Amino acid sequence: MIAVLLLVIVVGVGIYNRLVRGRNRVSTAWSDIDVQLQRRHDLVPRLVAAVDQYAKYERATLEAVTVLRTEAMQAADVAAKGKLEEELTIGLERIIALAENYPDLKANENFLKLQNELVETENYLQFARRYYNGSVRNYNTLTETVPSNIVAGWFSFESKEFFQKTSDEAANVPLVSLGSVE
Repeated sequence: MIAVLLLVIVVGVGIYNRLVRGRNRVSTAWSDIDVQLQRRHDLVPRLVAAVDQYAKYERATLEAVTVLRTEAMQAADVAAKGKLEEELTIGLERIIALAENYPDLKANENFLKLQNELVETENYLQFARRYYNGSVRNYNTLTETVPSNIVAGWFSFESKEFFQKTSDEAANVPLVSLGSVE
């Protein structure tokens, strides 16, 4: 009887520790996403300013992206943040596409540097998003399957939300033809 009780305690402690590791992995993964989102948010004003010098007639697009950036930075809920970030991605794609209408802007070294930084940030963000969602999937599986769901219930381990689980299309890096690069 004591051996069975001891075995249950050991298994329970092992499951609890796996749940804690999973929760910590999710928190760390979210931190990685947050860093990339901040990097992206820091790029937006610089990109808007670069385009604004050339595209005075595109004020509505530039203002919409600026508003989306502010809303995305203030969103606390993972699902709301994901939706706003998806909309921001679409807005950034529009800004990059504006360069097609302004040949001087396409050739502007500052704009090209900002565009490359944005593409790099989007790549990092996509990797961080996949890692986070994988961590959430593993953690949620632990909190929902037997016997770990029993321990999760006792210690109030709750399922986590996925980040941007909507369309894969919005996660793609905004690619724009900037002429032939030889």
